[in-house]
Amino acid sequence: MKPVVPSNADPVDLLISRLAGPLAPDVRQAFRRAAEEALARIPCPGEGAVYRAIAPLQRVYLDPPSDWRASWDITQETRLSKLRAAPAIGYGRARDSTRRLRVAE
Repeated sequence: MKPVVPSNADPVDLLISRLAGPLAPDVRQAFRRAAEEALARIPCPGEGAVYRAIAPLQRVYLDPPSDWRASWDITQETRLSKLRAAPAIGYGRARDSTRRLRVAE
């Protein structure tokens, strides 16, 4: 489902909000203030100029996940899980006996 965007929304505010989305909640306001300051220095604020001024700021405030969080896999999970404990569905059955084809009439 797509988010509902008001028709009278300012495109600059929408861009700032979109770029602030992946940031940690505690730095979003600082990013917004820095973006507004950067926009005040643009002499002719077109859509491309606004994006080029704000996008590098996002990289400054972004705190990427650690290598451990980025490379997590279910095999590294320490808790018991039905997905890990039980055999795969259909494990041990002959492949021919599990597949039933319906004939269209």
